[in-house]
Amino acid sequence: MGSNTGVLTAGESLPDSGNQTKTMQNPSPSAPGQAVDEHATWKPRVNPWLIAMTVALAAFMEVLDTSIANVALPHIAGNLGASTNEGTWVLTSYLVANAIVLPLGGWASSVMGRKNFFLLCITIFTISSFACGIAPTLPILLLCRVLQGAGGGGLQPMAQAIMADSFDERKRGQAFALYGLVAVLAPSIGPSLGGWITDSYSWRWIFYINIPVGFLAYVLVTRLVDDPPWIKPDIKKLINMDYVGLGFLTLAMGGLQIMLDKGEENDWFSSGFIQFFALMFVVGIAGLIVWELRHKDPLINLRLFRFKNFAICCFLMMLVGGVLNASTVLQPQFLQQLLGYTATNAGLALTAGGISLLVVMPFAGWATGKFPARNVAACGFIIFAFSFWYSTTQLSLDMSFNRASWLRVIQLAPIPFAFISITTAAYVGMPKEASNQVAGLINFVRNIGGSIFIAITGAAVTNRALHHEALLQNHMNTLSIPFDEYSKALGAGLGQHFGTANGSGLASGNIYEMLVRQAAMQGYQDVYKMLFWMALGMVFLAFMLNKNRPGGSGGGGGGMH
Repeated sequence: MGSNTGVLTAGESLPDSGNQTKTMQNPSPSAPGQAVDEHATWKPRVNPWLIAMTVALAAFMEVLDTSIANVALPHIAGNLGASTNEGTWVLTSYLVANAIVLPLGGWASSVMGRKNFFLLCITIFTISSFACGIAPTLPILLLCRVLQGAGGGGLQPMAQAIMADSFDERKRGQAFALYGLVAVLAPSIGPSLGGWITDSYSWRWIFYINIPVGFLAYVLVTRLVDDPPWIKPDIKKLINMDYVGLGFLTLAMGGLQIMLDKGEENDWFSSGFIQFFALMFVVGIAGLIVWELRHKDPLINLRLFRFKNFAICCFLMMLVGGVLNASTVLQPQFLQQLLGYTATNAGLALTAGGISLLVVMPFAGWATGKFPARNVAACGFIIFAFSFWYSTTQLSLDMSFNRASWLRVIQLAPIPFAFISITTAAYVGMPKEASNQVAGLINFVRNIGGSIFIAITGAAVTNRALHHEALLQNHMNTLSIPFDEYSKALGAGLGQHFGTANGSGLASGNIYEMLVRQAAMQGYQDVYKMLFWMALGMVFLAFMLNKNRPGGSGGGGGGMH
């Protein structure tokens, strides 16, 4: 792959996680006290698995909140005297704040230290969760959700970075298996858990349950987690903060999330409201890229993308996040809209897939440590493609609960192979000092991919359903012998119960309802076909990754030698 994917050599330079460009020099054997020796020999003072489970607990709490409130929106809106459309801002406000903070973990860690930043995020998230639960009005709830999203934005990337630094490179795959379980399982059980809590107690308890978890996570992190020696906080960086970069990031992420979340209900770009936020995103992202690449002390280290392996990993992770989130939304949506499932039952249909992860995740973590990451990822994408093709053949209007659960199992089975291998490969050849930035960016693109794919697939289902509806309507005329015969037979049958004069009209309405449902089902099938072709394309992209195993000859030690 060239020098941009391998070990950094003496004399090369790279902006570190503190965003200062450092030149690497060969260490002198006569100076054993040098930082490089301290970096190479540092190990956490407690069992790395205790650390991994501790930070995974905090990350699980945050990821769960991205989906647990979805099914409670009608209850929240009704209880607070708001419309359903106004209630959707409960989700949007959280996602906007979350997206802004996600890539800032590297900079924040360089200011206050990673452990302190992680504890601060837990504190903000826990307190704001309590505030969300007691919120008396929708505006106050939205403000608290913004604070909750901001606090939660630092938990995912910092948990991943702590795991990366706590484990030897060859064991990172197993650690990331635990992190993958958090990132994939939490969104899967969120809707069913949120539905059960809301139906059994109150929507406010979906926020209250974070309080004991947050308190426990805070205590455990305080006692078990330490910053490695290469993370040296410098409070002076707060004074010289890249405020222009932060402004561009806020514009870009605010514009993108609002455009994606509100696009469907506002008819996309035919709405001036959506056009405004689309323009806001374009201006923000263009300004962010230009400014951050030219700034000597950038808020987000975009120069990391000059490493080909890391850039490919980010793109693949964006697709993985997109496919995962899209499939998590598509199936319960299909079950609720076309098969009449309640939100709770639709969520329960996803549970079997989450349980299957407990079996697949450890095996995928082991495979990532034994085989080249690109091979493991390609294997995952091949299974991805099969699962989506199989889904197109199994979707039907008489699909049973068991079949729906089985579809979710095969859709989630390949996720660990793709997720863990790509996450592990993202750190290959990168200096240890960049681990916070790597974690922030890899989680950032995954979340952005999820938001984009949810919006795209939702719009695609609607458009393809309308397309199939128009095609099916061509056969709803008396020239079609099957339609004519069925219509007359149905009209006669209904006429016996509701009167001859009403039979024909009721038959036409009944047939049209069947047509709409069949067209919608075909729309879902088309979207799964789209995901099938995308998964095949991801197989070829996977083979562009570094072919060496983590910790192998091409992997690099990950530190500055």
